[in-house]
Amino acid sequence: MASDCFVQSLTHRSAHHLHNERMEFLGDSVLGLIVTNALYTHMPKATEGYLSRLRASLVNESTLAEIANELSLGDFLRLGAGELKSGGFRRKSILSDTLEAVIASVFLEKGMEEAEKFVIQIYTNRFKELPSEDDLKDPKSRLQELLQSRKLEIPHYELVSTSGDDHRQIFTAECTIPSLSIKTKGVSGSRRKAEQQAALNAYEIVKESFKKK
Repeated sequence: MASDCFVQSLTHRSAHHLHNERMEFLGDSVLGLIVTNALYTHMPKATEGYLSRLRASLVNESTLAEIANELSLGDFLRLGAGELKSGGFRRKSILSDTLEAVIASVFLEKGMEEAEKFVIQIYTNRFKELPSEDDLKDPKSRLQELLQSRKLEIPHYELVSTSGDDHRQIFTAECTIPSLSIKTKGVSGSRRKAEQQAALNAYEIVKESFKKK
């Protein structure tokens, strides 16, 4: 039979006044410490910057939601009628927060040693296949470093259009590299992401052009 603490970790605020928000706060810190220690211990030659980017990639909302789906947490969530109707059991933010709360419940009931065992277990495959330092850099940084390595000018970014309602806008950004006659576009729900997409598109073109030379 599930403990009250574990049941609370699966309870969204829409379902009951004894919900999991405080546990999310605790679980976030417990997870961060465990992942930080694992990376620090097993990657003695990694730089501080690389370790920071690795940790960020492992504890962000998308990764947590992926792991929550792998554990089928969505099947066990306690949601209010409104959240159930709107598909809250599939929402990344709810899934990631719930996983943090579950980690907190293990910590509260079993202690740090068991919480660490649990986190290491659910992260096993991700720890085995960590991305390279270059892969973790954002597309704009990767593009700029690639161009500077060939002593070329840095790219120019421009927001070319905004469409949609105020609460659901779509941004289109351009990345231009005049010296290479390259102009790419990116489209996203935020200006920053649109620029990153345009930069990624340009990066792939530049990288391929350099390979041919």
